[in-house]
Amino acid sequence: MIQQALLTKLESVRESLREMKSVAVAFSAGADSTFVLRVAVDVLGRENVLAVTGRSASVPEAELQEAADLAELIGARHIFVDTDEFQKEEYTSNPTNRCYHCKTTLYLHMENAIAAKGFARIVNGTNVDDLGDYRPGLQAATEHVVASPVADAGITKSELRDLSLHLGLPTFDKPASPCLSSRVPYGQEVTREKLLVIDQGERFLKDKFGLRECRVRHHGDFVRIEVPLADMEAVSNVECRSAIGAFFAAVGIESVEIDPKGFRSGSLNEVIAFGKRQ
Repeated sequence: MIQQALLTKLESVRESLREMKSVAVAFSAGADSTFVLRVAVDVLGRENVLAVTGRSASVPEAELQEAADLAELIGARHIFVDTDEFQKEEYTSNPTNRCYHCKTTLYLHMENAIAAKGFARIVNGTNVDDLGDYRPGLQAATEHVVASPVADAGITKSELRDLSLHLGLPTFDKPASPCLSSRVPYGQEVTREKLLVIDQGERFLKDKFGLRECRVRHHGDFVRIEVPLADMEAVSNVECRSAIGAFFAAVGIESVEIDPKGFRSGSLNEVIAFGKRQ
């Protein structure tokens, strides 16, 4: 049974949304934004909520389809906006604040899309745990006055998953799925071609080996694969390595490494953390 303290936090999110009267939800189909979308529809009604999903080469096609499916399941109105971050060198050059430029572009397109629709606020799914991580996209949210009702209510990622299960959402245990550009090391150019290799590679690994979570980090002349330590054996024998090598050779990558440390969300941020410690 869910704890009363958590239900109190849920009511805080509801009250925040109630005060906004109408909202456009930055909707990625992840656990966080799906939770916010569901609560918003429950509180404000379908006519006062719009789910908006950014569409670009950095988002896997499967995630775009899931966004449409989840919005339909929740009963929310939903639109896609085509973002243009790949036309901006400050994004494609892949600086450490790349996410700032991406989110700025998303929020600008959302503002344009809802300008004539009468929605009072843009809201996102930021939770308390996000505030302690390296997330330059939060600066863009602040600059565009995007509300974060989950974080404001003091809800952690774990608590959000518990509340999502309480509400019957299928995303309660969905693994995080950041944009494909997050698989390219900072300072190395982000290109559509690299992201296509990453997307195809991760789909191959999931389909071939039954993985629920993995990352293909594209380093230009080689890729580094991360899988959870519990799944390491599934990709480490000679036959599996041969199949993986053959797949990536077919898409133009001759060298493949499997990271012995296993899957770590945001592992490319480790260089930033190291720099801060230095």
